[in-house]
Amino acid sequence: MHAVVTGSNKGIGFEICRQLASKGDMVLTSRDEKRGLEALRKLKEESCPALLGEIVFHWLDVTDSASIDSLVELIRNRIGKLDILVNNAGVGGIVYDFHDFADAIERAGGWPTDEAEWRKMAAQNYELAIECLTTNYYGAKRVNKALLPLLQQSSSARIVNVSSYLGLLQHIPRKPIRDELGDIENLTKGRIEEILKYFLEDFRQGQLEAKGWPENISAYKMSKAALIAYTRLLAKELPSFLVNSVCLGFVKTVINGNNGVLSAQEGAESPVYLALLPETCPSGLLFSKKEVCSF
Repeated sequence: MHAVVTGSNKGIGFEICRQLASKGDMVLTSRDEKRGLEALRKLKEESCPALLGEIVFHWLDVTDSASIDSLVELIRNRIGKLDILVNNAGVGGIVYDFHDFADAIERAGGWPTDEAEWRKMAAQNYELAIECLTTNYYGAKRVNKALLPLLQQSSSARIVNVSSYLGLLQHIPRKPIRDELGDIENLTKGRIEEILKYFLEDFRQGQLEAKGWPENISAYKMSKAALIAYTRLLAKELPSFLVNSVCLGFVKTVINGNNGVLSAQEGAESPVYLALLPETCPSGLLFSKKEVCSF
């Protein structure tokens, strides 16, 4: 088994690597080279002697085409093919007040659902929105496209796109957009990108509420909804692959100031489960942890 996990120098990505490390060769990636190399050292120390294959680090910024091309060359020259790709790299698109967030979690007994509270504790702007979509959606799409020829060399290729409960269509107020993103028979990749373009323009003009977009954590919600929709289309294009997306639950990560409910190890169990599914299992689905759920 040969696997790549994006955004894997810490948190959920690191735990995915740890749990897959006993299955074969692994490429751990990070856009921070120093942290990536430290994660590699830590993983080797903590995983031995359970390692089945070789673990290597490669610098990867999913928003940088040259970085992605370099990863492709590494895998082609060193491994020859790829069996598993887990797209985990992502950013939140907001700036938290972590103290307020922790207090809100305590009051709510879990993930805060009050919109007014979110407006108070999570700031967002147009530049952060662009970064969020570029990383969470377009970055995953670029990596998938670049690594596709190597995945096609595998007899059991799997792509796991890490999404979020915040990417569920229920978080988009505007019904026509919900309907389009959920229409697997008529939706196209081009239409997904048109929707994101309209979203960004309305964001820039301060028209999120007026146009029916998510008001809070807006870019993150749209990036993850787009990723789920894209995953379903990709599964149709690649019927010999297993291509699924997954919502991990409320995991303690750097993005939320480690204020989640699940540990990174618990959060990683779901994408690892999908990465190791038997070949006869379904594709093009959204999972909540290890169970199929509705988009």
